[in-house]
Amino acid sequence: MARTGLYLSDVRKARDALLAQGQHPSVDAVRVALGNTGSKTTIHKYLEELDAEEGAAGGRKASISEALQDLVERLAGRLREESDERVAAIEAANAELARQHAESTRDFEQQLVAIKAQLLQAGSDADREAQCHAQTSANLQSEAILRHTAEQQVADLKERLAENEAHRQSLEEKHAHAREGLEHYRQSVKEQRDQDLRRHEQQIQQLQSEMRQLQQSLIAKHEDVTRLNQEGSRLASDISHSQKSLYEEQMRGRQLAHQLAEVRDAAQQVQVMAERIAGKEHLIQALEKQLMHATGQAETMSIQSRTLETALVAAQASLASHKETIAELRARAADNSAV
Repeated sequence: MARTGLYLSDVRKARDALLAQGQHPSVDAVRVALGNTGSKTTIHKYLEELDAEEGAAGGRKASISEALQDLVERLAGRLREESDERVAAIEAANAELARQHAESTRDFEQQLVAIKAQLLQAGSDADREAQCHAQTSANLQSEAILRHTAEQQVADLKERLAENEAHRQSLEEKHAHAREGLEHYRQSVKEQRDQDLRRHEQQIQQLQSEMRQLQQSLIAKHEDVTRLNQEGSRLASDISHSQKSLYEEQMRGRQLAHQLAEVRDAAQQVQVMAERIAGKEHLIQALEKQLMHATGQAETMSIQSRTLETALVAAQASLASHKETIAELRARAADNSAV
């Protein structure tokens, strides 16, 4: 794009530069030296003015032109050197900036890869934690179902005991006259019951000792869980047979109404065993409190969950053992009745 305001001094500088380079200062050459700016008419007019001025100067001008040409050549060389140095410095700076940018890009890419790996690891850890939580919840639900089953069995046994008590009272009203003749038998049964009570107290003390031992060795006995579960299944089957025997005993009680005293003694023994069962229920409640305490820490300590499972199975086995004792007492009472 042509510039405006071309001056005589500009044309003089361009012409002197051409002369210093040993070139003829034509209109086209001067215009190129000016950066392809200015009209040729104006440049030609200025060149004529300059020629007219130099024509008046004569021989003096020639010597000045030589000196100027030498000076201009030196200045041009110096300018080229400085321009080359600046260009080299700029290129070096640009190369350094490009290198730093490449290093920064590689660092950012490595950090991005590391962050992505951390995100994947965090997601995997979260999935594993969710699976552990789901497994713990399932285990706790299973324990709750087992505990509810045991409570239901105890409630059924209490209901049957209540029915037996009601029947016993009815028989007592009908056969009060038979009590006097069976005093000696009641005394013998009482002695047997006292022996059973003493034996039961010994069993309770033994059970308490075993409970303390279990509390100290619950973790070490985790491998016995499978065996205890099998024994629990067998004991549950025994309870079912015991309930069937209880029903048969009630039928025999209706048929053997004249032996009311024996039935009453047996009922008293059942009441005593019911009280024992109540004591065991307190033990079960204590174990349930321990289970509730361990449930609060189930997310961080799964070993405590396994400990509570073992304690619950042990309590259920103890309850089943005492139920079996009740069944044995009832069977003994039935045998005594038959005698």
